[in-house]
This record gives sequence, structure tokens and C-alpha cells, in this order.
Amino acid sequence: MKRTFIVLLLLVAAVTVLAACGGGATPAPTAAPAAAPTKAPEPTKAPEPTKAPEPTKAPEPTKAPEPTKAPEATAAPAATLVIWADNTRAPALQKIAPDFEKKYGVKLQVQELAFGDIRDNVKRAAPAGEGPDLFIGAHDWIGELYQNGILAPIDLGAKSKDFWPTALSLFTYDGKLVGMPYATENLALFYNPDLVKTAPKTWDEVKTVAAQLQKDGKVKYGFCRMNGDPYHFYPIQTAFGGYIFGQNADGSWNTKDLGIGNKGSVASAQWLADMVKQGSVVGTMDWDTNHKLFESGDCAMLLSGPWALPRFREANAKFAIAPIPAGPAGPGKPFLGGQGFFMNAFGKNQLLAQAFLTDFMATEPAMRQLFQADPRPSAYMAVRNDPKDDAMAAFGEAGKDAQPMPTIPAMSAVWGPLGDALTLVQQGSAAPEAAMTNAQKQVEAALSK
Repeated sequence: MKRTFIVLLLLVAAVTVLAACGGGATPAPTAAPAAAPTKAPEPTKAPEPTKAPEPTKAPEPTKAPEPTKAPEATAAPAATLVIWADNTRAPALQKIAPDFEKKYGVKLQVQELAFGDIRDNVKRAAPAGEGPDLFIGAHDWIGELYQNGILAPIDLGAKSKDFWPTALSLFTYDGKLVGMPYATENLALFYNPDLVKTAPKTWDEVKTVAAQLQKDGKVKYGFCRMNGDPYHFYPIQTAFGGYIFGQNADGSWNTKDLGIGNKGSVASAQWLADMVKQGSVVGTMDWDTNHKLFESGDCAMLLSGPWALPRFREANAKFAIAPIPAGPAGPGKPFLGGQGFFMNAFGKNQLLAQAFLTDFMATEPAMRQLFQADPRPSAYMAVRNDPKDDAMAAFGEAGKDAQPMPTIPAMSAVWGPLGDALTLVQQGSAAPEAAMTNAQKQVEAALSK
């Protein structure tokens, strides 16, 4: 039905184009017959009516049917869907575009933006009517974009059963599905099996193994970790009993229950300080250096996500993937995130955008194309359960205790203060308790405003 509706929409558009084109073509022929009668009264020029047969050229308007070439408008579609995507997903969508255009007669225009720029550009462009019809983004953008009226609800209908339910929940806000997920992501423990024979089960074991490897001169750093970065620290924080926001009985986030400065969070920060003290973690390190050290074999272990797989494989790095180690409070819980398609509530082609998602993207070939472009556990079950990639199964196991990253706008008040606290601890500039309790106070102050 949706496809039929789209075709009808395009036919209406085509008829409108034909009418417009016909209006431009008929004036020439009608002008010719109008001229003949007015000249007919001039008796001396009566012979000219021999030209009157020329109006028989008026049948040239039979060329007016040339506007039936308007059907060739399938080569220049009447409608255009604009999608914003980053440099990883854009090429995959561009490969899909010709099939979509051929099947639906709608041009698919994929515009490439840096992933980190998409959200801010959408916030500016969409309300002005200049944004895309669809854009790819992360599920934790939802709270801010939804409150700004930018996200339109999406109805997957019967297709909902083809998606991992947890992935759908990530893209549900205020009881509405406001995005179509295509991938999920969570952290896992990467380790070099040539150096670490058995994956550590606890964070205390990580500390012990790291110290021994360094003592034996087998590795430069036992565990790599970038400065700050609350996202990558969260599995350690939760293993020691820390958290960011508590949850209400219905599963919603309680922004008045902050755990950034609780005993568990302080204990996790102390673990980090101990790792720095024993030389297993460097006080200053960025994300890229973090991964390069692991690729070269100078670092034995680190936390990372599926996005690291392409670079590790390209570098022929030795790696294995294990679940997050546990702590005094139990297994470490990484954040569960998702990526998917959002529909612009200010867009003029929402019906076409909806049909593109449900009839074209929510299929195994399209979802597999995206998976191949950027391997992450798929939100689409037929691809998610594909046994061809052992790494995906390993990430699924590591993410079984994962917590959905809060989509609420209050999260924007957390990243800065918590990241600063972790940086101070890792650089040895602040004691763990002082850094974490101060971060909690900053977040509380920001939320109170």
C-alpha cells in the first residue's frame, strides 16, 4: 500500500508537470489559427488563406504529446529525498541509491557531513526548512532533538518484529519510536592473546596481570586508557558500584539520584589512580595513541568498541575480545548505544521518507550493506544473528549486561564535569574522592538551573 501511495503521489506530480508543460506548448499553435481568421477579412490577401492550411500544422500540437516524454521524468525524478550521513555510512547509502531510484522513481541525494557535525547542523537547518529529510545519528541525541521538535515519529508497522527489541527501545522516547535503528554498540575488553593467555575476570586481576607483564618486560603498558572520557570509564565505574543517574521503578532516569560521587564511583577512581601509580596507565594519552599502542603490541589490554575492528584488522594486530571484567559490585556494565535513521519533522517529504525506511532500508540486503560498511552488531535480526563474524558474537556477549545510555537532555551536564574529574585523577592532579565529589556538585548545580 505504501509503495502504491508513493506511485500515486509521483503520478500526481507528473500530471502537474504535464499540465504545466502543456500550457507552454499550446500557446504557439492556438496563436496560429487565431491569426488566420483575423487576416481572412482582408480580401486582397485572400490568397494567404492558402497558408491557412498551415494551421493544419496546428496538429503539430500532436507533438504536444511530447510532454508524454514527461514519463521520461523517471530519469529526472519529480521528488528528491535528502539524507545526511557521515563518511562511513554515506558511501553505503550511495551504493543503494540507484536501486531505490529505479524502483520508486525518487532521487536519493546523500550528502556527506562529519558525524560530529550532523546534530548541530540539523538543529540549525531543520526549523528553517533547509534540513535533510532523513539523517543518521546516535540514539543519545534523541532527548535534545525531540524536545526541539525536530524528530518525527516513525511507524515500522509489521517490520518491527524484524528488529532486536532492545534496539527499538533505544530509539523510543516519550512512548514514541522516533528513529529506526540499524546498529548497536557497546564496549568490550580487547586483549593481546600473545601476552595475556586468559582474559582477566576482574579489574583487580587486570591490575595484577598488567603489573606482571611490565615487570617481565613483555609490554610497555599493561592497560591503555585515554584521558577523561566517562564513556569508556563507565564499565569500570559500575563494576565498583558507581553510576551516573539512578532509575525509577518504571525504568526512567532519576536525575535527582546522582551516583558520580558515591563510594563506588570513588573506588573506581582509586583503581584508576593505582593503575597510574604502578605505571600501567599513562597520565596523558589520547584515543588514537591508545589504539596505536595496542596495535603495535606495546599495550596489552584496553576497552574499545566495534569501531576499532577495521583498524585492528588492517594493522594485523593480535587481539581477542572478552566480556567486561567484574568488580566488588558485579560485572562491569558498559553503555549500550545505537545508531539509526531519524526523520526530520520539518521535512516536506515525510511520506516518502517513511516509505524509504520501511520498504527499502528495513530489508536484509540494505541492512547488510550498512553492516559491511561499518561492522557493528546489527539491530536487524537477520543480520545480527549471522554467524560469519565471531567478533559480533563476542560484542553481544560483552554487552549482555549493558545499560542503555540515557537519552535525557540532563546527560549533557554530566560529560564535562565527570571527564574533568577523571583527567585530574589520571594525571595525578587530584585525589579520587575530591575529584569525584566535586564533579557531582558541578552536575547538581548545572541541573538545578
